[in-house]
Amino acid sequence: MQFIHSQDDVWKRVGGEDGPKPRANALLSWEQWHAVRDTWPQGLSVGVIVPNTVDVEDLTDDLPRLSLLALQFPKWTDGRAYSQAHVLRARLRFKGEVRAVGEVLVDMMPLLHRAGFNTVQLRPDQREASARRALSIVTENYQGDVHATRPAFARTAL
Repeated sequence: MQFIHSQDDVWKRVGGEDGPKPRANALLSWEQWHAVRDTWPQGLSVGVIVPNTVDVEDLTDDLPRLSLLALQFPKWTDGRAYSQAHVLRARLRFKGEVRAVGEVLVDMMPLLHRAGFNTVQLRPDQREASARRALSIVTENYQGDVHATRPAFARTAL
């Protein structure tokens, strides 16, 4: 898991009165992406901030063009982004960066990893050292996830 700090992030939100201007590592809102997706240059890295109310399967045709999907946790108690990440990784086979943003707490780290997130932007009051420790506490899970799709009993069977 990679931890992202906003001051060091290569991905930058893009604005503008006439819509976002194409540039490498542009991070667009859901609305911006839908406004420019037909004209966005092929091969230019782009990321999209995806609200947790969106069906990520609506992005199926766009996935080859997207390098980053930032899935939102508006509240730490709202887990819809876990499902979005799982669908992106397990069903849609998205290979790009899946980032957790918003109310992301240390306690969420193991499940974020299991759901398919590979980058995290912690809430400002959370410590990266604690998040790294949380990832090392449980290293085996009985249930399958995006990394080991079969349950534990099926992984050990001959």
